[in-house]
Amino acid sequence: MEYTIFIILLPLFMFLFLGLAGNKMKPVSAGILGTASLATSALLSYSTAWQYFTTPRIEGVFPAVTPINIEWLRFTEHLHIDLGILLDPISVMMLVVITTVSLMVHIYSFGYMHGEKGFQRYYAFLSLFTFSMLGLVVATNIFQMYIFWELVGVSSYLLIGFYYTKPAAIAASKKAFIVTRFADLGFLIGILVLSFYSKTFNFEALCSGDLPTLSAAAGQTFMGCSVLAWGLGLCFVGGAGKSAMFPLHIWLPDAMEGPTPVSALIHAATMVVAGVYLVARMFPLYIDYAPNVLVWIGYIGAFTSLYAAIVACVQTDIKRVLAFSTISQIGFMFVGLGVSGMGGHHGLGYMAAMFHLFTHAMFKALLFLGAGAIIHAVHSNEMKDMGQLRRQLPITHITFLIACLAISGIPPFSGFFSKDEILAAAFQFSPVMGWFMSFVAALTAFYMFRLYYNIFWGKASKHEHTPHEAPASMTTPLIILAAITCVAGFIPFGEFVSSNGQPYIIHIDSTVAITSVVIALISISIATIFYRKTSVIPERLARTFHGLYTAASHRFYIDEVYLFITKNIIFKHISAPIAWFDRHIIDGAMNLLATGTQKTAYAIRGFQSGQIQQYAWVFLVGTLLIISLLLFI
Repeated sequence: MEYTIFIILLPLFMFLFLGLAGNKMKPVSAGILGTASLATSALLSYSTAWQYFTTPRIEGVFPAVTPINIEWLRFTEHLHIDLGILLDPISVMMLVVITTVSLMVHIYSFGYMHGEKGFQRYYAFLSLFTFSMLGLVVATNIFQMYIFWELVGVSSYLLIGFYYTKPAAIAASKKAFIVTRFADLGFLIGILVLSFYSKTFNFEALCSGDLPTLSAAAGQTFMGCSVLAWGLGLCFVGGAGKSAMFPLHIWLPDAMEGPTPVSALIHAATMVVAGVYLVARMFPLYIDYAPNVLVWIGYIGAFTSLYAAIVACVQTDIKRVLAFSTISQIGFMFVGLGVSGMGGHHGLGYMAAMFHLFTHAMFKALLFLGAGAIIHAVHSNEMKDMGQLRRQLPITHITFLIACLAISGIPPFSGFFSKDEILAAAFQFSPVMGWFMSFVAALTAFYMFRLYYNIFWGKASKHEHTPHEAPASMTTPLIILAAITCVAGFIPFGEFVSSNGQPYIIHIDSTVAITSVVIALISISIATIFYRKTSVIPERLARTFHGLYTAASHRFYIDEVYLFITKNIIFKHISAPIAWFDRHIIDGAMNLLATGTQKTAYAIRGFQSGQIQQYAWVFLVGTLLIISLLLFI
């Protein structure tokens, strides 16, 4: 399967080609080349998936395949960094997800970005991001993953800040880059800790379960906690930053300042699930050496899901509603992985998390691209500028509704099957966790249909022009993603992806399924009463719970807390004294040394006058002084 290298190299080549020569060609030509290259990568990914999953299992599991692996840097006999491709069930699944969503975004961007300045640059950045994400998921070792992890961060910075003349976009790109850099520092330290004790970066060796160095390190502690738990916990910090988990979530809503197709690609389907993929990739390590860390990951995911769902219920910008929805759904995935840490239910939780990653990628990309079609029609992100759009945008309306039903957990759409499995795993872990996540699922159905009704029903807004359906280049990806959303739930996902490689047969828990559907229908009914037609109920509730409503509207002031800590504490009371010490003590000492040297040189310059008589006089006086000292001592 050596041909899989071209899945990664084609986007890299296209980035270099469009980046260097894109301005010398027509924008349409650049778009066609970028899309054709990505379509080739997508076809190769589908071929890889077909070939891999139809290969006979060995001892009941799909074998990990490493078609390419090249040693890059060697540190010791055993510790070295390789660059290669690792194919196993989750990496092959991610190849399909990334190339599918990226291809849809490439096609969609023909219509959405038509006429934009920097069209060629945009497609070059899309190719760079796709290359980075593909390299991340097929990494054979954790350091290769870290290299591509940072490239993903660079790609997001470039794409979020694509509108470089727009101050809000520049601020958002810097915010995303800085926040994730702090998190990535934790990831790097975690990598160093693990590699120090394991003597390897290789994923297969780390996750084999029989590495002697890890077994020996399992009993070593630091501050009362296992060193391996510290290392794995720090790795999760990097994942939490990339996947926008609380309190490192603040960059994702602002990242909506970038082009809407970018939101679909980076912040709905691929980049933000990198943290989930990291934990899934190292899942055997968490289970064997840090199950308590895995449980805490589940708790963090659960809290983040609730927080983001509450905030989404009051947002008015449709892209920000979807951004907080993404944060909440990523939290669901972390819960699926986290509840696998204790109690022996890791088969269900792991499979459910990966299944939801797959289905969510499709319907969330559909939601973002649908939002782009709506924005394209009304030239606004605000719900107040929408309403009664279902007639003018029939294709967008139907596809958007399908995605809303899927994320709300309504059968037979794909979100029902994957989210139901996470809820089942949560109930097996703890009834409290199960009901907690069921409540979050209820909020999800409410805010998604609040969004749906405000856009397509409700009160019509006046527009300077009559809204119309998007061109075929934009609606075709919507139809394809909607079709996938309708059928993806019927894929026997557990037969392909599971925690131990053995087929996991999905059995729908009827009690959990019925409960979740009833809860979702109740939430949708409430949203229907509130928003299908003009109603005073939402305003009354906002006045009644004014404090909660205001706090949620301001994201519970987490951004303000960050600004207060950075400006009033770090900058004012830490950075300012350090800057004063640097300017007055460090710089002052250097300036004093330079000034002293200059004045001393000026004072003794007469000794280098060039006059022989003066030199002879000084020599004579010096000689007499030395003789006098010798005689009297």
